[in-house]
Amino acid sequence: MSVAEPRRIVLFRHAKADWPQVTDHERPLAERGRLDAAAAGRRIADTGISFDLALCSTATRTRETWKLAVHEFPHRPKTVYEERIYEASPGELIAVLNETPDDVHDLVLIGHNPGIHGLTDILCGESEGDARERLDRRGFPAAAFALLTHEGSWKSLEPGVARLVDYWAPSE
Repeated sequence: MSVAEPRRIVLFRHAKADWPQVTDHERPLAERGRLDAAAAGRRIADTGISFDLALCSTATRTRETWKLAVHEFPHRPKTVYEERIYEASPGELIAVLNETPDDVHDLVLIGHNPGIHGLTDILCGESEGDARERLDRRGFPAAAFALLTHEGSWKSLEPGVARLVDYWAPSE
């Protein structure tokens, strides 16, 4: 893989969670979340990207979201459950992404707000079509994702270097 080829990153917020009497980390998906996670998986699969790696928060709701979404993919990427994604700031998420091996071309990161939304805003230096307008209008609701491209190594990923190519959120 040449570094000249754009790397693709999907930043994916977990689907709608339920509020049972458990710790925040252990909150499961709500019924609507299960439906939206599968719909998001179909929409991500429609991009035609064959992901090399998925980085997923260890929280129950992110693991459940990923399990339902990846079921819709034609190819299951290697998945790493990363504790540092839970409650991470955009800067902490960039640090996790900077550690990605150079042989990984395309990845999906499944995490939480406000980190995922903040990371999208911080990385996005440019955008295509109306993706930025849709993101600004909708925010980053549960099960939403942003597709960004970056021309460079993972170590060079920093604020303003990515292009927002697509944005999707479930209908309300």
